[in-house]
Amino acid sequence: MLPELNEFLGCVTPSAWVDVALQNQDVMLIDHGNCEKKAAGAAFQLMFRYVDKPDLQNKMSRLAREELRHFEQVLSIIRKREIGLRNIGSSRYAAGLRELVRNHEPYRLTDTLVIGAFIEARSCERFAMLVPHLDDELGRFYHGLLKSEARHFQDYLKLAYLYGEAADIDATIVRVRERERELIESPDSEFRFHSGVPSAA
Repeated sequence: MLPELNEFLGCVTPSAWVDVALQNQDVMLIDHGNCEKKAAGAAFQLMFRYVDKPDLQNKMSRLAREELRHFEQVLSIIRKREIGLRNIGSSRYAAGLRELVRNHEPYRLTDTLVIGAFIEARSCERFAMLVPHLDDELGRFYHGLLKSEARHFQDYLKLAYLYGEAADIDATIVRVRERERELIESPDSEFRFHSGVPSAA
């Protein structure tokens, strides 16, 4: 899946982000847990908003359950490592992508689905970047997440093409890819799981 993911994404994660992530694994794990909760919440929002779309209902129900299971696994690792849970702010990443969502249907739905595909693809790519540098326990866990995150990426993209016109989805991918690349490659004031290049790096 990674060649397909890397082709979909507009850039690779900068090595400076990986370096800072390895130095701040407590923040990385807390924010990763937050991301899993947000992903489940986003799936629920789509289910409530688009009750007339059975394919979406089925995919998002399964995705939400899986994301919550991942959250529970992250929480277990956090507790095992005696990392204190605390509130940390969200990164600019998801909000920056959501600025591109058009506010009328069906484009609101298809834009949201394309953005979901990018978020899942980037998560998968970052897990792959981190795995070789992590301890055995965390490395095995993140490696195990690669397959499910890649599947989520595919699910979002398939739904986008199901509910939209192919030419519009293709154009949306190009538009979102450019913004996503900008968010990933530009300096970022805070380190988070989806942050850009940490400005302190």
